[in-house]
Amino acid sequence: MADDEDKDSKTESPTEKKLRDAAEKGNVPFSREAPIFASTAAIFLYLLFFAPNGVSHMGEILRDLFEQPDQWKLETGPDVISLFVRLGWAMAALLGPAFILFIIFGLGASIFQNLPQPVLERIRPQFSRISIVKGWNRIFSGPGLVEFGKSLFKIVIVSIIMFFVLRSEFFHSIDSMFSDPQTILVNVTAVLKKIVIVILLATATVAIIDLFWTRHHWFSQLRMTKHEVKEEYKQAQGDPAVKSRQRSVARDRARRRMINNVPRATLVIANPTHFAVALRYVREENDAPVVVAKGQDLIALKIREIAEKSGIPVFEDPPLARSMFAQVSVDSVIPSVFYKAVAELIHRVYAAQQNNKRVR
Repeated sequence: MADDEDKDSKTESPTEKKLRDAAEKGNVPFSREAPIFASTAAIFLYLLFFAPNGVSHMGEILRDLFEQPDQWKLETGPDVISLFVRLGWAMAALLGPAFILFIIFGLGASIFQNLPQPVLERIRPQFSRISIVKGWNRIFSGPGLVEFGKSLFKIVIVSIIMFFVLRSEFFHSIDSMFSDPQTILVNVTAVLKKIVIVILLATATVAIIDLFWTRHHWFSQLRMTKHEVKEEYKQAQGDPAVKSRQRSVARDRARRRMINNVPRATLVIANPTHFAVALRYVREENDAPVVVAKGQDLIALKIREIAEKSGIPVFEDPPLARSMFAQVSVDSVIPSVFYKAVAELIHRVYAAQQNNKRVR
């Protein structure tokens, strides 16, 4: 009951991380019917292109062996070895292309589904693989029943079709048994072609269906609950509460650093209590004034307080203070639109400094 509820709660599609982790563990969609179809196709191509010449050559050797046995001396051990070597090479020439096609098509069917990659998890010893209970559950589970259905379909369909296809070849096959070996091999090859075509069509049908089924089943098994999606997002992006705390700490540090820069300012432009912008202008440093600090409400009052303690002139200009607070960031040069208004204030600061020097 708990398993059913857990499956019902998995309503979310798997994330990229979930799919990637599954692939790294070797959990990828793989249709067992695709390699079977590929092997059947390899057999068909072999019978179509390679078997005729190989069967003809093998038939000639067997005919000579049975019709003219006196040509084959078997008096000594080397004679027997020579005979077996010749027959062995003939069999290799006959069956060699089949083995090569099996390998190529088998690897191709696997690579077509998933690129090969080493997965140690697959070969790690697991008790569940030798557990009778686990094995019984796998056999009678949904995937196990699907595999049984595919096997039953192939056996029944292939048997029925082969019965009708080969019924007409029954008497012809019996007659060919009394002919020469070359004719027997040719007839056997022709019958095998018909059998392989039937099997090829059946396995192609099953393989196409199985490809879609395995991918659908694999994707369904990797579905996630809403809680799992949230937890994975937290792991990937970080806990929102922690990130919020980090941002808060970063803002506090930036605020303290900004407040510490106020004593370096040349002047402060303020809206009596709501906004304050501290500017620094030194000809040797920058071509235009730079905002070293700015703040609103309590921060603005703090900037004014530090400026007054440090003897930095504070000019109250509400429109200019609001505009500069909204448009200029800290450690940035003011835009040209503020040049004229700020230049007048800086001129007043320099003029006041000159008067103080004269009084002294």
